[in-house]
Amino acid sequence: MSFAAPVAYVYNPLEYARAPAEAYLRRYWRSGVEALWLGMNPGPFGMAQTGVPFGEVSLVRDWLGICEKVGTPDRQHPKRPIQGFACARSEVSGARLWGWARDRFATPDAFFARFFVWNYCPLVFMEKTGRNITPDKLSVAEREPLFAVCDEALRAIVAAMAPRLIIGVGGFAEKRARAALGDGAPRVETILHPSPASPTANRGWAAQAEKQLSAMGIALE
Repeated sequence: MSFAAPVAYVYNPLEYARAPAEAYLRRYWRSGVEALWLGMNPGPFGMAQTGVPFGEVSLVRDWLGICEKVGTPDRQHPKRPIQGFACARSEVSGARLWGWARDRFATPDAFFARFFVWNYCPLVFMEKTGRNITPDKLSVAEREPLFAVCDEALRAIVAAMAPRLIIGVGGFAEKRARAALGDGAPRVETILHPSPASPTANRGWAAQAEKQLSAMGIALE
């Protein structure tokens, strides 16, 4: 696939950060989980650096126990270099999501016994300025073939994992899950995205997310 302006750089962490991505899958993938949490696409200081969805460096390394070698994309934006686990920038969305998982479940095994976290789209899109472009902001001509591939991948993941529920982390992921999977099983729900761009999430994301999880029948006690 090719992407026209304003997209100037495209990163695929499943290629250059394949080692930690595979370590995440090998260690934590389970079939028959209670829910698959589905994000949108990698953040520049999260999965883009670590290969792990919502992959805040410190939590991936120190809580998930993953710290594999990370390569670099063929073309890097000078303002968005891939430093892997040496990256000192925090991914706020990842810090909130994985920080909540750590505080609520204590151990990764306890969390992943019930849940798994993945992204709908594995690609990072950036403008010449280094500004992030989310997949929903691509042109229709670029979105349609990209979403077709991502839909197919999601269907394959769901078929292999057989989760009882899909939780879209944010409205975009919920909509794409519904489009890819239809109205049958598994059921699709959504929770508030932990992005710092969301004023609502900035007013205590964890407490609000827990209320939404409770409303959809997920017990946390």
